[in-house]
Amino acid sequence: MEIGTIIIIVVVALLLIVVFYAIGVYNKLINARNKVNDQFAQIDVQLKRRSDMIPNLVETVKGYAKHEENTFKEVVEARNRMNSANGINEELEASNQITTALNKLFALAESYPELKANTNFMSLQNDLKDTEDKLSFARQFYNDTVLNYNNLREQFPSNIIAGMFKFKEIDFFKAEDKDKEVPKVKF
Repeated sequence: MEIGTIIIIVVVALLLIVVFYAIGVYNKLINARNKVNDQFAQIDVQLKRRSDMIPNLVETVKGYAKHEENTFKEVVEARNRMNSANGINEELEASNQITTALNKLFALAESYPELKANTNFMSLQNDLKDTEDKLSFARQFYNDTVLNYNNLREQFPSNIIAGMFKFKEIDFFKAEDKDKEVPKVKF
């Protein structure tokens, strides 16, 4: 074989290796981005579940605490903001507002011993706690998935492929500043 033919074969082989590597990295980036979207959808499922429980909880408490209209309005408004939220940041903010409103609702329930003894209320409260736990885990898995995606997107040499195909950085779920404050406990 001639040297020219050998050089052409080597160049073509190297180009094929580069092309197949680029295809592999591209597919990994797509896979990682799809995992992020899937994890966000899992959070949405839990947020929807929580949102669906809120009207039942409010109606149960209303029967016992008719004069607590502001608390009920806050819970319903927070739920409506959650249902109309677009994007990660809006959903996180709305989710935090729901948590705050529900905490007020449960604090209100403490004033009504007969409500605390109501089996429907207790069941809803337990279901809501279960959903909050699932939300917490879903957010953790989401952030882990975002970390993997962002690492793949930023590390060399996959960052070259990510840049060529405009893979964007994805934000983490973050706690608001008020959620980071140490609670003050008074006895």
